[in-house]
Amino acid sequence: MIKTYTDISGQYLIDGEWIESEDIKDVINPAQINEIVGKVALCSREEVRRSVDVAKKSFKNWSRTEPQERADIMKRAAKRLSETVEEHVPLFVQENGKTIVEAKKDLLRCVEVMEEGANTLLDWWNPKYIDSKAEQSVQIRKRPQGVTAVISPWNSPMILTFKRAIPAILAGNTVIIKPATNCPLTVLSSFQIIAPFFPPGTINVVTGSGSMIGKELCQDKRIRTIAFTGSTETGKKIIDMSSNTVKKLHLELGGNDPAIVLPDAELDNTIIKRITMGVLRSTGQVCSAIKRIYVHESKHEEIVEKLRKEFERIVVGNGMQPDATIGPLNNKEQYDYVYKLLEISRKDGAKIETLGQKLDDDSWEEGYFMLPSLVTNIDHKSELVSSEQFGPIIPIISYKDIEDAIDMANDTEFGLKASVWTSNKEKAKYLADQLESGAVFYNNHTVFQDLDIDFPGIKQSGLSEETLYGGLDLFSDSYGFAD
Repeated sequence: MIKTYTDISGQYLIDGEWIESEDIKDVINPAQINEIVGKVALCSREEVRRSVDVAKKSFKNWSRTEPQERADIMKRAAKRLSETVEEHVPLFVQENGKTIVEAKKDLLRCVEVMEEGANTLLDWWNPKYIDSKAEQSVQIRKRPQGVTAVISPWNSPMILTFKRAIPAILAGNTVIIKPATNCPLTVLSSFQIIAPFFPPGTINVVTGSGSMIGKELCQDKRIRTIAFTGSTETGKKIIDMSSNTVKKLHLELGGNDPAIVLPDAELDNTIIKRITMGVLRSTGQVCSAIKRIYVHESKHEEIVEKLRKEFERIVVGNGMQPDATIGPLNNKEQYDYVYKLLEISRKDGAKIETLGQKLDDDSWEEGYFMLPSLVTNIDHKSELVSSEQFGPIIPIISYKDIEDAIDMANDTEFGLKASVWTSNKEKAKYLADQLESGAVFYNNHTVFQDLDIDFPGIKQSGLSEETLYGGLDLFSDSYGFAD
């Protein structure tokens, strides 16, 4: 029994009240699928509509609070949440499948989002003057938008909820959070701690059917903004369902991130570890993970050999065990899909090297565990290369001419992130200009260390590019004031 979920399991939050639902579903441990970690409430349509009623009513007062007050409240809430990080780690690991190290890092970053957002708020809020040739003086000012819906995914539910909900609250909006049904418990428990610092109705959390709740939130004209992280197909449905209400949408969708390795790349131990981490972080279940590697033919044998050695060191097991490098896949649907991709590739003649070590052979079949694989001798047009596989697999493809590598990298509906691996930074910049991607990394494939900065991607990977002030800009309306 995990301490942090016992008084939150099967409940949802509306108007400052935690409500226990009779309609519930099990949340299982992906590392031990016979273990029930907790329950998730299945909210009704009426309960979702009530959450909108409450958020709309609460917006008037919360939006009029001074930015300094909002920042001070957020800092106090962040301090309290920081005191619970250690006790939340086991819950997060057991409902999601991350390792202890990954889970703790995510939880600490959530606290950082709160602290940094509060520290940034006043500078962001202050009116900005526009230099003009005219005598007229013009200010750009900010105002909150209204009710904001945050729909978060199962792969990184904490950080991807906080990166959206916290800026929205700081900007003066009220929020309705819909966490993933597969692993909502850490989100629920965290907001059980945070919500009492704010006026009732400022933060509401509903759980249950993604299709029903999503439809209600998209079609309700009182909701001004929807921030969704998830698949491109679901993102398209959100656009369609929201069209009649002309909402502001922030969509961080699927990715098929390419890594391009140039002939002059120095594939030393540090670089190989970075590539490995770029592929296997959170068992590959990251929208911005490396999902295909294009390597110059002169480097192909070297990179395969070095990645083979590094992948062999990967230990797959229950994330609660400190020796585990990566944990299980989160759910059966994803587990089956990744295995299907491997089988299709094998039948098509690809060479698949399954590597790594099982931490506990006896309990291997009790979870959604999968050893990492290197895939070579595979065509660029194959399903494994063109899809968002979301698992511990990496296809490696040779190229002769850099223009061919650029064409293959861009030959996708996705455009989230990319990386260029070379000893020449100017070459990397040149390639970055050619790559159709929301962000490009040089000799790394990671995230922005500054949590204010984020790019949701281009093409079918996202909508509404963020600025230096990230979510604060997204969740506000800018308007001109002229005299």
